[in-house]
Amino acid sequence: MIVSTKGRYALRVMIDLAQQQQDEFIPLKDIVTRQGISQKYAEAIMTLLSKKGLIEAVRGKTGGYRLNRAPKDYVVGEILRATEGTLAPVACLEDDAAPCEHSKVCTTLPLWTELNQIVSSFLDSVTLEDLTRKRVKPKSVTSK
Repeated sequence: MIVSTKGRYALRVMIDLAQQQQDEFIPLKDIVTRQGISQKYAEAIMTLLSKKGLIEAVRGKTGGYRLNRAPKDYVVGEILRATEGTLAPVACLEDDAAPCEHSKVCTTLPLWTELNQIVSSFLDSVTLEDLTRKRVKPKSVTSK
């Protein structure tokens, strides 16, 4: 799994919004200035995040963007899935993947399945609040 620029920027934008007054709409120009993201690219990301219901958008002179929920109620996994579509390490584990004819005999499928579970579990354990407070502690992976 490689997180694209869109996913990384979306996460940065969401963290930026989490660091602002929760009841105010933040102008896009302020966000892009702080984050060093082009306005056009940020507009596309904000449209996607808004359509996925992660942020609220208001147009006009006093418009802008804000989170729909408290930062503690957003997990990194949901933000990345909204922008990336999937976090699966291989195509056969993607949600819309066609059944693989080799799945019953695939010797690597258990590896990819466990990796997928570990990545998803970790990303779903980190909140925007954690990131704003720089409290990300990787969970240890136990050996079998």
